[in-house]
Amino acid sequence: MIHAIGVDLGGTKTAAGVVSGAGEVLFSATIPTLNRDGGEAILNATAALVYELTSRARANNLGIVGVGVGSAGVIDAGRGVVVSATDAILDWAGTELAAGLAGRLGLAPESVRAVNDVHAHALGEAWTGAAAGTSSSLLVAFGTGVGGSLVLAGTPVLGHRYVAGHLGHIASPFAYSRGRALPCVCGRAGHVEAIASGPAIREAYVRLGGSPEVPDTRAVFGLAHDGDAAAATAVRDAATAAGQAVGGLANVLDPELLVVTGGLADAGELWWKPMEAALRAELLAPLAGMPVRPAALGNTAAVIGAASLVLNPPSSVEDLRETL
Repeated sequence: MIHAIGVDLGGTKTAAGVVSGAGEVLFSATIPTLNRDGGEAILNATAALVYELTSRARANNLGIVGVGVGSAGVIDAGRGVVVSATDAILDWAGTELAAGLAGRLGLAPESVRAVNDVHAHALGEAWTGAAAGTSSSLLVAFGTGVGGSLVLAGTPVLGHRYVAGHLGHIASPFAYSRGRALPCVCGRAGHVEAIASGPAIREAYVRLGGSPEVPDTRAVFGLAHDGDAAAATAVRDAATAAGQAVGGLANVLDPELLVVTGGLADAGELWWKPMEAALRAELLAPLAGMPVRPAALGNTAAVIGAASLVLNPPSSVEDLRETL
């Protein structure tokens, strides 16, 4: 059986694993992402991580056919280049991710492939997770940010400029306070990420009169569970905004299955129930029975999905671009 290395390169940590041709993570390792040190330092550290796992695989008589990477940022999947990125990783934009890793590891350029990390997550769930066996699935992630990916016949829809999936940056009627659109991290305002992301829940709690001493979103959820009215409203509004946005997207895209994931999706019924209620209220009548599932693979989804770029590649790299 063939094997590949899958890499999930995020803003705070980088996880990688040896993945079998059946989509099983055999062993893995994690390092902090050197997000203040620039692209070259990150490539050096990631290459060292991949080399460590490759050596371990060879010691167990496992051949590695290539490396797949799911990375933060807008990724040109045809060239394996970071097109743009937020300040979560400094000097990441412009990094030649695939070629840089291939050169450091002594691999042929075509042996390393890369996509955005949410697309990698969706690929993992479509291969062996919650959407396994479906012809199409829409994965939506709600956490520090909001993103998504539509997978058709095993291939993520990346868009002509590789920006597809940034669903956190669609308008939401919930993203307003006192008649003014809430600012979004992208520089615009009134977007769903400004009300439905994890950090947005804490900000909403404070706007609703909650104490600014409450440190983070996890604490807001704890207060909501204890009956704090401002916390409960902040969580409910965020979940409702999330569900409305996903339902609207489902009306446009009509996937076979919806997968909802991320830190907020893992927070329990306090978030999930109002999210799903709003989602189903938004669906057109022919979509009323659309399955909505939580993700199944947890932290390994993006590692498995990234490895699938090598283990289950499209007929050509350009297929990743041309599936619109």
